[in-house]
Amino acid sequence: MRIAELVGRRVAIWGFGREGRAAIHAVRQRCPDQRFTLFCAAAEVDAARAFDPALEVVAGEPDAATLSRFDVVVKSPGISAYKPALLAALAQGTQFTSGTALWFGENPDAHVIAVTGTKGKSTTSALIAHLTRALGVRTALAGNIGLPLLELPDRQAVSQPAELWVIELSSFQTGEAGPLELGVITSLYEEHLDWHGSRERYVVDKLRLADVSRQLLVNGLQPALLERTQKHPHRLLFGQPAGWHVADGFIRRGTQEVFPVEQLAAPGLHNALNACAALAALAAVGMDAMAAAPALAHFRPLPHRLQPLGERDGWHWVNDSISTTPLATLAALESLHGHAVTVLVGGHDRGLDWTPFVEAMRSSPAHAIVCMGSNGGRIETALRAAGVACPIMHVADLAGAVAEAKVCTPDGGVILLSPGAPSFDQFKDYAERGRRFAALAGFDSASITGIEGLGIDGDVGKT
Repeated sequence: MRIAELVGRRVAIWGFGREGRAAIHAVRQRCPDQRFTLFCAAAEVDAARAFDPALEVVAGEPDAATLSRFDVVVKSPGISAYKPALLAALAQGTQFTSGTALWFGENPDAHVIAVTGTKGKSTTSALIAHLTRALGVRTALAGNIGLPLLELPDRQAVSQPAELWVIELSSFQTGEAGPLELGVITSLYEEHLDWHGSRERYVVDKLRLADVSRQLLVNGLQPALLERTQKHPHRLLFGQPAGWHVADGFIRRGTQEVFPVEQLAAPGLHNALNACAALAALAAVGMDAMAAAPALAHFRPLPHRLQPLGERDGWHWVNDSISTTPLATLAALESLHGHAVTVLVGGHDRGLDWTPFVEAMRSSPAHAIVCMGSNGGRIETALRAAGVACPIMHVADLAGAVAEAKVCTPDGGVILLSPGAPSFDQFKDYAERGRRFAALAGFDSASITGIEGLGIDGDVGKT
């Protein structure tokens, strides 16, 4: 759908987060005199009216009858596409679209690499943009990574539009993308079951990216992902010995040593694999990945993703607040193998299975585990029932977890925040949780800024 198709129709915007505001701004530019309705939280009403005085602002979540009064509803990604009210309105003829879908409708000829995955999608997206810019390609980096697509300037309105668009898509957005040159899937685990309703639906939604991708690049180390994508006519793999992979301390292309893993600023085998995905993506779209590879040395890790904060009071502090699944926590611990690590786990409980984490801790435990948040008790119970042989503590919140970690971590050890769960039981989002962790550790939380490189050639935030 294009924005022009909204002209003269009954249109509502659902959600007043950053995506919602970007959608309001974009449709208002094209339809300056049209009446729009906004559904938002009661606490957002005043801000919404100030943002666009011409909006009809309605507080609260709309029901099916309310939604059915509109021809089109522009929905923010955090609103589940499986809400009963939405499905009922859809059956009555209401169309639902999004900022992502509108952007693809407006830019059908854009040269796009889209990246999704349960974990690794943000780092891989940022790496692709970093490497293509190193080759002199004018690149836009946007999407779920922190910059809604509709916030980017219209291609017709700028003198130097992007030559390449690197777009991160969440599982909420993969079904909204239009045809694109290359789709990249970094990983596929259990995630966001509260939005999708079941693991199978999550997998199906995630893999919708394959349906719109002329070429599809997937992680060759994941059997389930390989099985589910085997019928794609132009599937490429990374992580396997014949192509871009990690072996014997190097990122390799086949048997050729390309880049030493120890020179990556982003630690861990999974980040080396993300670099393989980025290099493979460049090669897939005809760029010189070998020439770009040295630029890996200058890539700065993204905030809240295994972010080393530094040493304080004799301990090394690592902020991995973005970790929202137990498997992501295991990857973080693997990256710190050989160190005495106290890991802080727990947060908002959305019913994910912690059995793989518990089994891993039974065979190779961390130095200590501090459980916190709304699912902290459930995690603690599972760890104790399995006989995990390390100190296990249960506290109410992050402040208590940091205090306990200081008591039980030896000098020179690592205190790692890698919760394996969302932050919503205590914080607005993972970034707020990460900044609070930094402050509790004694660091300047204001120094943890947003992701570098967003926009066209990293123009977001430039002065």
